[in-house]
Amino acid sequence: MSSKTTGTFQLTSHGKIWKLDTPQVLGIVNCTPDSFFSGNRFSATNEAVAQGLKMLESGAHALDIGGQSTRPNAKEVCAAEEWERIEFVIAGILNERPEAILSVDTFHGEVAARALDAGAFMINDVFAGTKDENLVHVVSTRRAPLVIMHMQGTPATMQVNPRYSNASEDICAWLKQRSDSLKSQGMDQLVVDPGFGFGKTTKHNFQILRSLKAFQVLGFPLLAGVSRKSMIWKTLQSSPEAALNGTTALHAWALEGGANILRVHDVTEALETVALHNELRNA
Repeated sequence: MSSKTTGTFQLTSHGKIWKLDTPQVLGIVNCTPDSFFSGNRFSATNEAVAQGLKMLESGAHALDIGGQSTRPNAKEVCAAEEWERIEFVIAGILNERPEAILSVDTFHGEVAARALDAGAFMINDVFAGTKDENLVHVVSTRRAPLVIMHMQGTPATMQVNPRYSNASEDICAWLKQRSDSLKSQGMDQLVVDPGFGFGKTTKHNFQILRSLKAFQVLGFPLLAGVSRKSMIWKTLQSSPEAALNGTTALHAWALEGGANILRVHDVTEALETVALHNELRNA
């Protein structure tokens, strides 16, 4: 079970324990040909495995493996194709690093079941279990952690005029309602993600980041996924490929806001940010 003691959390699955007593770095391995960031697209299984192992060697605490792009206007692929993209990546990484903590980014219950049975540690669902109700049953019965993210609309529609009364308050209220519902269905290990860039304008994203500490009231570990997103490169009038420096700056502010997990494309730089923030916090 997940637990919180003296301000810290831990997650358990497959006999492994993921302690979140200090901020953790979750490396992104996109097994897709159409991720928004060109530097993290791996349509070849061996390339994805190599990238995952490289991230672990660099110090990543966990990996988030995805076979479906959820960038704006991304084309949805079926469960069978998604699983085909990630099946051997999960196996390849765990064969080399059986202790590795692997998250699988999916909204298909069928993929979640296969991934957890293959040794994945947790599921990361951008629909928070609302698209495929079977996913909640799958994760609950296997007593695995579930990341629930807020998204206004779907990847195909989410950036069409998103509106909020107050972005952070509205999203926090939705996550509270959703987490209460999931707890009533037997889910006892949740991680919350406000969903930067998923149905939010740049202004909404920065308002959420500024108010990130407010999400701690939910009582769950907090995941921040700002890496190379448009809130950075649109503000700086650059591109995802040129957004590393901006990502590092926003990671520092996310940590100051209480983020427990940073979901990142660039592991070394994120780990350095965590190390410096830890030194600042303990000074």
